[in-house]
Amino acid sequence: MDYQKYIEKSISYKEYINQVEELVNNNKTSGENQSIELSEYTKLNLRRMNRLNKTNVLNEEIHSVLKECKTPMVWLVLTEAWCGDAAQNIPYINLLADNSENIELGFLYRDENLELMDAFLTNGGRSIPKLIALNKETNELIGSWGPRPQEAQERMKVLSQTPELKKEEIITEIQLWYARDKNQSIQKEFLDLLKSWC
Repeated sequence: MDYQKYIEKSISYKEYINQVEELVNNNKTSGENQSIELSEYTKLNLRRMNRLNKTNVLNEEIHSVLKECKTPMVWLVLTEAWCGDAAQNIPYINLLADNSENIELGFLYRDENLELMDAFLTNGGRSIPKLIALNKETNELIGSWGPRPQEAQERMKVLSQTPELKKEEIITEIQLWYARDKNQSIQKEFLDLLKSWC
């Protein structure tokens, strides 16, 4: 896999937020499916990301691990503007990168980068967000994370196998899980990941 071309194509978090704002202003979303439903999710996600950008905090333990981490990394994140899990998780991923001198963060739209996406499927699906961690000096793969914390992933599996639940009900249930969790799960998972990646 030629990761370098994806690194060069990737955009910063600020650029990503700016692009999502532009989509919202034009009642659009990213990708080819321009349904009203996905446009509405995009509006909701922009509000969610803006709120999390202001309220997310790192605990002392993860601050220490980030400070001690000397491995230069590039984190590529596959996402789309309409994705609720992306809106919940990428502000935190950005906060981690912002608090490390050794993590360079870039964002890519999933549907424009299917070759990369298809190398990092979740249970055979193109689930996002998907973070791909690379060694900055060698471009070798260090590891990956996503599309959501493990507990939320297990909850999603149960909900998806409940025939009487509609798609909207499943989405609402997962968003409620995020609200209750308050980033505790993603923080714990990245603490463990950073200890092994660094």
